[in-house]
Amino acid sequence: MKQLTKAEEEIMHVLWDLQEANVATIIEELPEPKPAYNTVSTIVRILENKEFVDHRKKGKGYIYFPKIEKETYSNQSMNKLINNYFNGSFKSMVSFFMKKNELDTKDLEAILKEINKKDS
Repeated sequence: MKQLTKAEEEIMHVLWDLQEANVATIIEELPEPKPAYNTVSTIVRILENKEFVDHRKKGKGYIYFPKIEKETYSNQSMNKLINNYFNGSFKSMVSFFMKKNELDTKDLEAILKEINKKDS
C-alpha cells in the first residue's frame, strides 16, 4: 500500500469521517485556511489513482468515498514506522516513547490491558 502525503491524509480523514462527500463538502470540513476547489479536486483524483478513493456520479458532479478502511491504513502506517525506525520491535518503540516522557505509567498500563484483552 502506498504512503500518503499530509494533504492526502487530511482529505482521507474527512472521507473516513463522512463516509462519502463531494469536493465542496470536503473543503467545508478542512481547517482554515481553506484550500482552493481545484487543489482539493486534484488531490482527490490522485487518491483515486492510488486506489484509496472511488467515486459515483451524482447529478453533474461526483460523490467520493474511501476504498481503504482507516484501520487498514493505520495498521500499515504503524508497521512501516516500527519497521523503519525501530527495527521491527514494538518494545523498542514503547521504550523510545517512555524515554522521551511521551508515555507515562498510566498509558503503559492501558496498553498492557489492551494487549491482555487481545491475548484472552
